[in-house]
Amino acid sequence: MEVKVNTIMVGDSGVGKTSLLVQYDQGKFIHGSFSATVGIGFTNKVVTVDNVKVKLQIWDTAGQERFRSVTHAYYRDAQALLLLYDITSKSSFDNIRAWLTEIHEYAQKDVVIMLLGNKSDMVAERVIKREEGEKLAKEYGVPFMETSAKTGVNVELAFLAVAKDLKHRAAKQPNEPKFQIHDYIESQKQKSGCCGGYM
Repeated sequence: MEVKVNTIMVGDSGVGKTSLLVQYDQGKFIHGSFSATVGIGFTNKVVTVDNVKVKLQIWDTAGQERFRSVTHAYYRDAQALLLLYDITSKSSFDNIRAWLTEIHEYAQKDVVIMLLGNKSDMVAERVIKREEGEKLAKEYGVPFMETSAKTGVNVELAFLAVAKDLKHRAAKQPNEPKFQIHDYIESQKQKSGCCGGYM
């Protein structure tokens, strides 16, 4: 059995969507800023979840307003959305509500949404506290974690949690308890120790 998952990364321009994807795909951080993504870029990645191969097709979308209509078209096919803000940018965090409104308007009803506060390595420039991210995620009932495309903290976990959730949905046994993505993330975060290290 192979499960195919369409995942889209959304959020303001400059929050680190492309860097996060490169870190997940190639395990490296490319110094220097990327030029803004034009339209849509994508990567395929196969992960094994509980002995089932899950093929993640990850779409990296442009954050700029002028590409928004292109992005809307991709929402409809997405089973999962990773919504990013930059912990050093208040405007990218303030815009999360607008992104969520848009997602609820265009995406499938049961789409898996995960909120990610990216650039967690930039401690000195931080303007959005972790608690603020947690509070917003709670309000919308979505899982949340902070990630760093630079150091790789929680990057793999973010994609793995989404893959696990969707694999459980695809292979659902009638009597199997529903997969709790929140609980899974918490247990994995704790497992990785005090400093949010690798799994």
